[in-house]
Amino acid sequence: MAKNYHRAAPVSLDVPLISNQEIWMNIALIKQYHENMPRIQAEKFVLNALQRLDLAHIAYKRNPALTDEERFVVLLLRAAMVKDALIIIDRPFKIIPHLKNSNSILQALKKIDDFYTTCHIYDYKWMEEKYGAL
Repeated sequence: MAKNYHRAAPVSLDVPLISNQEIWMNIALIKQYHENMPRIQAEKFVLNALQRLDLAHIAYKRNPALTDEERFVVLLLRAAMVKDALIIIDRPFKIIPHLKNSNSILQALKKIDDFYTTCHIYDYKWMEEKYGAL
């Protein structure tokens, strides 16, 4: 990780969304600023990504209007926008506290697996049961 710090892509409540920006913009900012992607192209790219996760309807909402699940997916997509992303998910059940297991997290990761290089999930040992056979 030390050699690839520029590819580190955290998913954490400690790296929040920008509350006064629409969701698509929160996600697109990475592509716009790191890859100089034009605004229109970035918006289309993000809308397609949200569609893959059946969440295109939240593109023009803002962070306070999201459910916990939607917020997690937006944080995940934003992280996945980093070129050759090394996604680091920090305590996902802190972001989506009511989930009983990691199934929806793993499904979301699978739907966008071509967007990132690898993903590591970090959590407390006592949360192990929520991860099942991982």
